Amino acid sequence: MRSNASGAQTAPPTSSSSSEQRRVPVHVAIIMDGNGRWAQARGLPRLAGHRAGTENLRRIIDASMDFGIQYLTVYAFSTENWGRPKDEVEGLMNILEEVIDTEVPRLHEKGVQVRHIGALEGLRPELQRKIRESEELTRNNKRLVLGVAFNYGGRAEIVHAVRRIIADGLRPEDVDEATFARYLYTAGMPDPDLVIRTSGEQRISNFLLWQAAYAEWYFTPVYWPDFDREELRKALEEYSRRERRFGRVPTSKS
Repeated sequence: MRSNASGAQTAPPTSSSSSEQRRVPVHVAIIMDGNGRWAQARGLPRLAGHRAGTENLRRIIDASMDFGIQYLTVYAFSTENWGRPKDEVEGLMNILEEVIDTEVPRLHEKGVQVRHIGALEGLRPELQRKIRESEELTRNNKRLVLGVAFNYGGRAEIVHAVRRIIADGLRPEDVDEATFARYLYTAGMPDPDLVIRTSGEQRISNFLLWQAAYAEWYFTPVYWPDFDREELRKALEEYSRRERRFGRVPTSKS
């Protein structure tokens, strides 16, 4: 991985890009959608799709590190998901516990820092303990920061931040965008450059409402369990072709 004159990272050329250098987003966020439909299309129970999605996440984490992504945030369980059938919710909780037990040691060995993005309240005590322990174990790792948005909702996050600001007694004139960002679950993380949503849906779905204000969005019809390394590369190549202007006029070309 090399840096260009502006400091942005550029990826090694791929077979499809010839010698062209491509910009790599620092932070990629993914709405991992389509697990249930993937399973139903195969005559399998929905939880089989969630397990397949978990297996795929392992591959995408490895690919992200290979491509030079520094932060990866995945939407694993939203505050709205509590409204799903009880057996599915219970199954998702069990899957998360299994993932922590089996995957966190492997991620730690690879230098991945795990961060929980969301509320711990409402989760069973044993799961809360395992989440805290996984964060503590990996807190000094630098190769990739993996944010797991579990029991997360963008609106709830903003309300939570406002309540903390009030509780801390900040004066209105002391609150600016930078201050507010320090009260979010993602404090210390850069805003996402690219947000990917799989399965063909084209909605924000209450994900990183504050942080994704200027993110590039990429929608694909591919269900999450089938969103492999090649599909991630396609998303990164699409990102590299876009000009991020942040409300400014296009850069003049001479």
